[in-house]
Amino acid sequence: MNLFPNSPIKMDYTPATDILYVEYPDLDSALLPVIKNSFTILVEAIVNYDVKRLLLDASRTHVSISEEENRDISIQLATALAKTRLQKVARIQPLDPVLENKAQNNISRIHQKGVLTYELRTFSSNQEAVKWLQS
Repeated sequence: MNLFPNSPIKMDYTPATDILYVEYPDLDSALLPVIKNSFTILVEAIVNYDVKRLLLDASRTHVSISEEENRDISIQLATALAKTRLQKVARIQPLDPVLENKAQNNISRIHQKGVLTYELRTFSSNQEAVKWLQS
């Protein structure tokens, strides 16, 4: 079921597996307010549907914001997700190894802050991620 079809973030929820699939948006400075609002909508959907499993697909994400902005938005999203009943978050890594390295640095910072209340793992394929989410 396509949640919020007019949102810049594609969100598809499958109730049978309780997996919410989200295409992580391109990060552009001009769109940051819209993206932050979309993340609020994402968190509200997770709460409203009581989602326990989230699949974040960053494989095609382009980033054109500063590392600091990227880190801040990642920490804000992780903190907001921690206030839900999520149990597992699977992340599909970007195809660009430089972007993935930056993402892993952000994930390390998130772990250091101790905000995670859910399991977070990174995968190179959708199939691996879904298999783990369903385990």
